[in-house]
Amino acid sequence: MMRKDRLDGTGLAALLGITLLLAANQIIIKDANRGLQPVFFAGARSVLATGFVWLWLRHRGLTGRVRRADLVPGLWIGAIFAVEFMALFLALDLTAVSRASIIFYSMPVWMGLLAHFGLPGERLTPVRAVGLAMAFAGTAWAILSRSPGGHGNIWGDLCALVGAWGWAGTAFLARKTRLREAGPEAQLFWMVAVSGPIMLLLAPAFGPLLRDIQPHHWVWLVLQALVVVTGGFISWLWLLSVYPTATVASFSFLTPLFAMALGVLIYGETLTLPLLGAAVLVAGGIVLINRRR
Repeated sequence: MMRKDRLDGTGLAALLGITLLLAANQIIIKDANRGLQPVFFAGARSVLATGFVWLWLRHRGLTGRVRRADLVPGLWIGAIFAVEFMALFLALDLTAVSRASIIFYSMPVWMGLLAHFGLPGERLTPVRAVGLAMAFAGTAWAILSRSPGGHGNIWGDLCALVGAWGWAGTAFLARKTRLREAGPEAQLFWMVAVSGPIMLLLAPAFGPLLRDIQPHHWVWLVLQALVVVTGGFISWLWLLSVYPTATVASFSFLTPLFAMALGVLIYGETLTLPLLGAAVLVAGGIVLINRRR
């Protein structure tokens, strides 16, 4: 499809659909954690996604981009991906969806800092520095504020922060190392192929692999691997290939807002003024960070 210089109706609908999918993903993870131990769930998801991503690579004739020469950066990006999703799944097991989502989506703060020092041409402008400060303040506010009703947990909040660091780390390696030449689909393959075995090996240290397992928890596992990891990522790539990168990236601020709303509707989570203020700061910061010169 031809590259477009502005967002049209199709792009807007696709962006809203993906951000809503990613927000609903937080709800799915929290529900599936009732039946599957979080680290085991994350590892099994990556193992299943490896097969789906490989099928996509074969369908597109891109299997040659998974190269032996990329083994070392591939192992690194996969290991950090494992840390990212171990932390996120544990966060959603311990704390509220709304809190975990706000903190996890502070990722542009940490990516902005890494890019400023490690990527040529990505130094912070005054506007982006303001956005970084806003998002940082929002993240700190979300962690330090406490929600009534037992919906918040400091350890879960910190796990979400580690997950955000891991997300920034994978994004940084994807641009800093030779994996940038392999392309996003091959990068995704390394992430899921390496992270799956790591998480499955570590899973027994976090308790029994199965909890109160129900049939729909297995359905969530397959949908996570097929729809969220494979379909969601590939759809995001399509949007980035057609529409302006800054416009697409800025829409990520909607995901924590949608996740907060779903957390209230489905789990009865309490929205406090400090949490809403933190969400506004993070969302506004993301928009400013993604502005280009």
